Amino acid sequence: MGLLAHERYCDEIVSGTDALRAAELDATVPTCPDWTLRELAVHVGGAHRWAGEIVRTRAREALPDERVPAFTPEGDNPAVLDAWLADGAARTAETLREAGPGLEVWSWYGPDRSAGFWARRMAIETVVHRADASLAAKAAYAVAPDLAADTIDEWLEIVAFAQADGDPEAAELRGAGRSLHLHATDVPDAEWLIELGEDGFTRRHAHARATVALRGPLTDLMLVFNRRLAPDSDRVELLGDAELLDFWLARSSFG
Repeated sequence: MGLLAHERYCDEIVSGTDALRAAELDATVPTCPDWTLRELAVHVGGAHRWAGEIVRTRAREALPDERVPAFTPEGDNPAVLDAWLADGAARTAETLREAGPGLEVWSWYGPDRSAGFWARRMAIETVVHRADASLAAKAAYAVAPDLAADTIDEWLEIVAFAQADGDPEAAELRGAGRSLHLHATDVPDAEWLIELGEDGFTRRHAHARATVALRGPLTDLMLVFNRRLAPDSDRVELLGDAELLDFWLARSSFG
């Protein structure tokens, strides 16, 4: 387990966007019920361009949307949207490649203010929203095991940062003696133990008995953890205190 190579994240931004471009734009997204797939695509494409512009300009503070070139596509023509999505992903990936992971830039994530953060964040943003598109289209969804694992790791890091930074929902993820265990049944050593304490929570890769355990294919664990698949789905096995998993998911839903 660990961070993937910077180049890999850049590649995933492009390939994940290519998969998103194949979606039917008029469909409603069940995991983002206020959006159509077109609105989802505009959200993802705008995020790519925003992050890319932060890195390109070596920004030291957050950029307002109006300072991002072509932040939204012009008009409703599907061909224009498709070209805008492809161009934005390609430009962002190229900007990140040229910058390298160590370039210091602004980010909202205090522990890592670098181009490398944005490469990882945009790759994983694309992974999760590609799942939204697949669910909307009732199509098969697959993600490489190392990327699925990294998606879980990154979200745990973000929730821990939010808790330390005083987010009111994340602040409730505490309470000594309770724990969650995620166990992938198809990838060796893909396991997470989350232990709640009086001062917050800790996480590590470990196999241990917990208050509640979620077992299943790694991609499905990732989807549950990102609230894209219901914990009571027949694709995963839930053992122990289901209310604790619901408690976790409800209080880590700010992203």
